[in-house]
Amino acid sequence: MDSESHRPRQVGRGAKVRDAVHAATLAELVEKGYAALTVEGVALRAGVHKTTLYRRWADRESLVADALADLSAMDVPIPDTGSIESDLRELARSLVRMMTAPKGRALLAAMFSGAADVPGVAEARRQVFDDRFSRAEPVVARAVERGELPEGTDPSELLKALAAPVYFRLLVTGDPVDEITAERAALLTLAGARAGALRRR
Repeated sequence: MDSESHRPRQVGRGAKVRDAVHAATLAELVEKGYAALTVEGVALRAGVHKTTLYRRWADRESLVADALADLSAMDVPIPDTGSIESDLRELARSLVRMMTAPKGRALLAAMFSGAADVPGVAEARRQVFDDRFSRAEPVVARAVERGELPEGTDPSELLKALAAPVYFRLLVTGDPVDEITAERAALLTLAGARAGALRRR
């Protein structure tokens, strides 16, 4: 095998390079974990020379933080079905789809590894979840207006309750995460919210 076969495949400049590097960073994070992730490995997978990569990202910490920051910009539709029960089902399904997709698995890999202590990565993780919490606010507000949920229901607590069964399966038991998981999470969250357990303190 000649030396040409070891050279990175060139992917272009600007936004294309950034997208390729982000995708490669997330793939390396899922496949190898944060401890084994290297700038060189990301460059090879992305098809760019490592010198090109180093001009934009100083180290693997900045690479991972930048790639994860893009997750907060992922388009997550805000359901408005006219019913809090079906809205919660849609939110739960959206969460399941996200967390079982490559980007979601990369987020989990970063959250529960040495990367979690890197300031830039911690900030990116916070932004992802803050974005998701803000998206739950109109869903709860409409449900309160319709009389489906008690006044003072906390959108962030509702979303945490909705996400808890999903994360428990992903991180603790390893059980399948699917449509049934989403359905049960929605029903449990709805019962707790209607009982007043998710009100603001």
